[in-house]
Amino acid sequence: MNEQTLELMTWLIPALPILAFFIIALVAHRNRTLSWVIAWIAIMSSLVLSWTVSLNVLTSSLHELEEHPVQISSTIDWLPLGDYYQGEWLQIGVAVDPLTAIMLLMVSTATTMIFIYSVGYHNWGHGLGKHKGEPQHDMTEEPLLARFFGYMCLFGGAMLMLVVSDNLLLLFIAWEIMGFCSYALIGFWYAREYPDPKDMPIPRIPPRKASIKAFMTTRVADVVMLLGIVFMWTAFGTMNFSQAFTAEKFQEVIAIIGPVGLAIMTLMIFTGTVGKSAQWPLHVWLPDAMEGPTPVSAIIHAAAMVSAGIFMLLRIFPMIAVSLEATPWTGLIIAGIGAFTAIMAATIAVAQYDVKAVLAYSTISQLGFMVAAIGLGAYVAAVFHLITHAFFKALLFLASGSVIHGMEHGALHAHDHHHDPQDMRYMGGLRKKMPVTFWTFLIGGLALAGFPLITAGFWSKDEIFADAWYQWSHDQKTLALVVFVTLAVAALLTAFYTMRQISLTFLGKPRTELAEHASESSRFMTIPLVILSIFAVAVGWSGISDRFLGTSDIFYNFFHHYAGAQYFHLFEELYEMGLVSHKIESLPWSWMPLITSLVVALGGLALGWLVYARRPLEKGQQDPMVNALGPVHRFLNNKWGWDGLYDKLFIKPTIWFSERVAYELIDKRIIDGILHFIARTTYKIGAYLKLFEEKVISGGLDRVKDLFLSVSREFRYLQTGKIQEYALISVFIATALAVVILLINSGWLVNLF
Repeated sequence: MNEQTLELMTWLIPALPILAFFIIALVAHRNRTLSWVIAWIAIMSSLVLSWTVSLNVLTSSLHELEEHPVQISSTIDWLPLGDYYQGEWLQIGVAVDPLTAIMLLMVSTATTMIFIYSVGYHNWGHGLGKHKGEPQHDMTEEPLLARFFGYMCLFGGAMLMLVVSDNLLLLFIAWEIMGFCSYALIGFWYAREYPDPKDMPIPRIPPRKASIKAFMTTRVADVVMLLGIVFMWTAFGTMNFSQAFTAEKFQEVIAIIGPVGLAIMTLMIFTGTVGKSAQWPLHVWLPDAMEGPTPVSAIIHAAAMVSAGIFMLLRIFPMIAVSLEATPWTGLIIAGIGAFTAIMAATIAVAQYDVKAVLAYSTISQLGFMVAAIGLGAYVAAVFHLITHAFFKALLFLASGSVIHGMEHGALHAHDHHHDPQDMRYMGGLRKKMPVTFWTFLIGGLALAGFPLITAGFWSKDEIFADAWYQWSHDQKTLALVVFVTLAVAALLTAFYTMRQISLTFLGKPRTELAEHASESSRFMTIPLVILSIFAVAVGWSGISDRFLGTSDIFYNFFHHYAGAQYFHLFEELYEMGLVSHKIESLPWSWMPLITSLVVALGGLALGWLVYARRPLEKGQQDPMVNALGPVHRFLNNKWGWDGLYDKLFIKPTIWFSERVAYELIDKRIIDGILHFIARTTYKIGAYLKLFEEKVISGGLDRVKDLFLSVSREFRYLQTGKIQEYALISVFIATALAVVILLINSGWLVNLF
């Protein structure tokens, strides 16, 4: 396929879903079926284009990738800079390199599965996905159903645009579009209300408040990120990745702003990831984002949004690598935030009962794994875990939505609207009620737990452990050892809460009428689950480390030799210049990472089995962890108290400042006082001007007018209309003039004066 065709196809990948959004919004918004059909056509077309472009890059030889990492690129002039006639333009474009190709495969596939699933989830297809005899789905909370697919198209298109963008500005534009879409979709059921959280088994906030919380939290990070982008433009003179990330450019920038300046720039841009990928301390928005429909949760947690934050870090990884070498505290901040987030979120997930909340905190934890890996400079491991996590987390969220859908179906039949269909304490026994959902959820859960040798999660986590252990054992980096131990404990907890979730949801006997009457979801929902479960297993085999396979022409680590090829040549140059101390190389064999991966995965699953699966909970039985942990369980169930802490530290002081200082003091007293003073002063000046106008201007004109009228009245008497009088007067005037002239000529009049 020729290069021009591939470039056009790359532009169309994000353009088609975005175009579908406008078509749905302007034309098809009154037709639900037409809306999802348009959405399907758009996203499936992007899927075909994405796979075609990616496979064209994929089929290039590794040698070509090393020498020319960008295979497909196209730029256009966007905005003129300076004098228009000098031809200086700000350019934007698309580029497909190894990292982009891998991301396109994941994003397009996962998003397409979510779109297919959405039709069955919402029962929008005129009977599609409905069970025989099933009561009609309550649509009262969905005011404009076509809006959902419109926003989903815009969401998917923005993520695809972010992936193929060749510069940080276009990436940021797509970044902000996704921020809007997350706000709109999290608050999609904006009319939904909840009782007082104190009266709810699982406290929640209404969707509209959750959407505002997500939007405002991520905006805090995005402002700092935008400043970092401006800093990059000032220092590098470009925002294009391939132009900025060269060895010569790094040397030039460090000479100008110094290593500390580069580190500050890196951390400012990294702040955007802290918000978008829900890392501590800006992680609080993501669990509440579960108030949106489950397909929204899946696309946020897997295919887009949070994955965008990690992808952005991978995009600027050369900048991060140089900063890590020049200023070690940069790695301490990035890896420290990632490792702390991983362990913190894992402990919270252990004590949650909402089936989606467990997965939400699991996502935060797994994203912490990736951020920690990037903070250690483990580029390939981060890419690998990003892709594997996206597939098995999309699977888990869609499967949890299937569980909720089945429980809601049971609630309709049992006429039970008192129990929360998302509360795992009210489930149980769904393995027989929903077999397809159970087996696919089990596959996704084992992948999340890192079940050895089979699932994708095992191989990607093992790669992170191997990088951390290598840096400790060879370079004696204390940070690497701390990250290694922290992530190992987080992985152990991950396996434990995964088995806990599977046991509470599917094993044992139904604990409520909801679970007793639950039934399997439609094929529109189960087929995507089956497809994603295949990826949740098989995608891990493509990244098995060379530590296991050795060097072979047939079997090799796809993620290392393909994704890593993007920066092979660059890092060799950086290494020769002394800007980095390591090239992108395969790690040597070590037993410790493998043993750790096996112990934490099998140990966590075994512990979860002993506590929850060996003797599944009975109806009315309390969670064993409540008595075992006591106050610690309440602390974890309360999510470490972050929401309450932020409420006291930021929200309430902000409200107090807004009401008492900004409104009462500044607005009403100072600003309004100044405005009222200006108003009174202006009024008085106006009154004097009015008096001046009345007395001087209008009065003076009136007096002039009256004078002219009186004079005209006197002269009016001279107009008699008699010709004889006019002739006599003319004679008198002529005689008078003649006398005056004679006197002047005689000089008598002159002598007189």
